[in-house]
Amino acid sequence: MSQQEEKGISRRDFVGISGRFGLTSTLLAASGLGATMSVSSLARAAEQEEKKRKRTTPKHILRFAASGCNEQNQDIQKSGQLFFAQDLEARSNGAIRVEFMESSESCNQFEGVNRTQQGSVDMFSASTQNSAVDAPYYNVLDFAYMFPSTASMFHFFYDPRSEKLLREPLRQRHGIQFLFTHCDLRGLMLGLKWANKPLVTRLEELSGTRNRVAGSQLGRIAMRELNLNPVPVAWEKTMSGLRQGLFDGAETWMAAVAHTGMAPIISQAVDLRFFAGTEHTAMSLPVFDKLGSDLQDQVMESAYAAQIFTQGMNEAGRTQVIGEMENPMPGTVFAKHNVRVAPLSDEIRQQAAEICAPECNPGPWAPWRDRLNNWAGGIDVYQEIHAIAREIPKDMAAINVKPNRWWRG
Repeated sequence: MSQQEEKGISRRDFVGISGRFGLTSTLLAASGLGATMSVSSLARAAEQEEKKRKRTTPKHILRFAASGCNEQNQDIQKSGQLFFAQDLEARSNGAIRVEFMESSESCNQFEGVNRTQQGSVDMFSASTQNSAVDAPYYNVLDFAYMFPSTASMFHFFYDPRSEKLLREPLRQRHGIQFLFTHCDLRGLMLGLKWANKPLVTRLEELSGTRNRVAGSQLGRIAMRELNLNPVPVAWEKTMSGLRQGLFDGAETWMAAVAHTGMAPIISQAVDLRFFAGTEHTAMSLPVFDKLGSDLQDQVMESAYAAQIFTQGMNEAGRTQVIGEMENPMPGTVFAKHNVRVAPLSDEIRQQAAEICAPECNPGPWAPWRDRLNNWAGGIDVYQEIHAIAREIPKDMAAINVKPNRWWRG
């Protein structure tokens, strides 16, 4: 049963309401109703939202292809797309209107960058790992064990140095304006063939398994070094592959398992934390440039607000909604579907880092490291990001990372 059906709203109901009042207005209305949502309340809220949004004539309409962003997913993974759209429309007093495209039709995880570059959409959201297929500089985030915690990731994305290390090369090489991102760390999600096996506690238990890998070329290096036999599979085909037993598991983060409906076919979530998981939102640089300085400021302020929203909300959701702990709380997605979390020890993760991280095993990373350094203008991007990520205590809570307007230096 889907999230909206649990609330008394079928997919057919939602499509019908969005057909009357527009997808974006219906999504925004649904995000504000939460557990109180019914067919009639959603229809009323969507009508009110549409009237409010149509009071002014926009100077710019931004077409937003948000992979996986629909009425139920935002209840689980708090990656900020709806918040950003609503904040931007309000902040710009209607001068900018955001129109979401249906997630199942607009783009999948691999298409967002390409369609934005081609001009068929203006904005997109997807994991940076899958976006790396068409915009390879995104790989800069995927060195194994570069980030020791989600707090270290937020610290980097707020830091003005992220401009020269990440955002400026993306603008120059790929025409992409990186706005904000959710932050997580990837582990290994094992399918049902592991349901009756003991909880994983050692790397040796995973060695030799066959696992789906995202689009990240650097993610594949880490998996090969850990003998996890990466199999490139589109996210949309991952569930059927796991269901059929074509591979043992999939590398991704735990919230992705929950919000995509994968939990029923996952038996163990192994908290390996071996490289970044970043569901980001970005827009076309040519479109951003055409907005003019005042509206560009509004976009960046809304991106900053969405980054703060995601920092707090997704961190809370990981435990309270998803159940990312050894004994998930009742009512969480993992508790409902009997997904066991294998927490692993710091010693085991250190062992994994010594096997696959560039600082311990530089050889396999050298070609990509040189390529990324050249694209960034000769900066040692791995060393620079690695150092920034360690400026805060390893055990700092992500919600305690101080927000900062990174584009202002």
